[in-house]
Amino acid sequence: MVRDSVSAMTSDPLVVHDLNLNNDKPVPHQLQLVPFNSAWGETNVYGFGGTSLCETDAVSATAALFYLVNANDAGLKGAGVAKVQVINGTPTVTQRYGDNGWWWNSTDTPRYGDVCAYRDVNSEYIYAYGGAPTSITDWGQSAYVYLVRVKASEAFDLSKYQYWWGLQQGWKSTVLTSFTSETAVWWGTGQGQIVYSPYYQCYILVNMGNGGSDVKLRTAPAPEGPWTADVKVYTATPIDGGLTYAGVAHPYLDPTGRTLVVSWTNNNNIEVIRISFSK
Repeated sequence: MVRDSVSAMTSDPLVVHDLNLNNDKPVPHQLQLVPFNSAWGETNVYGFGGTSLCETDAVSATAALFYLVNANDAGLKGAGVAKVQVINGTPTVTQRYGDNGWWWNSTDTPRYGDVCAYRDVNSEYIYAYGGAPTSITDWGQSAYVYLVRVKASEAFDLSKYQYWWGLQQGWKSTVLTSFTSETAVWWGTGQGQIVYSPYYQCYILVNMGNGGSDVKLRTAPAPEGPWTADVKVYTATPIDGGLTYAGVAHPYLDPTGRTLVVSWTNNNNIEVIRISFSK
């Protein structure tokens, strides 16, 4: 069973080029992107919720992949980082970090990178956003999202990460242990993606909300915020009552930022819209 794979986008958001194929006949199928490791107790039914490839070195075509290890019935294990390198034209996971394939235990640490991760175009940092620890069971409190950052050149060194402790305390090398509205960066989104808008000169978060079918945008002057409330730009129609989730932005299709193409998953289908902006 393949739980996650990789494809290359094209200039047409409705067309992708599937990569990392096997030798199946007559139609090859995609291989697993994040490899299972039986030494860590992983099987082919484990899920790896990857959200973002963040470039760490353009010369060597290397990136950091943030992902969440999901053992299904056994629950979430932890959030981790993998090194991805381009081998024979295909992004390939060459190393997973952590003693068990992840760094941040889901029980008592935010699931950094599970909501989104962003390579800031205006600085040397990667920002990774994650949901609350699973030990927080209150619905309202569990909907807060927390933030960590690291210089792109140091993304594979856990000791270099800095944790956002809120506006009053700022960035610290100490792992976050206080999970409140003050230490969170925002509330109430599922998986999404951040882009920088050259048109509006601000950061935009594309998300599908915390459940529901609305495509939403919120903005901030900096990756840590403060973030505005969401603005709904579109409502998707769930296919056969399925889930709509994982809003993804494609800013490379319009470098001016006057429009933004957004895609999302709708019950195992990918849907796409183009948003036009004005001042």
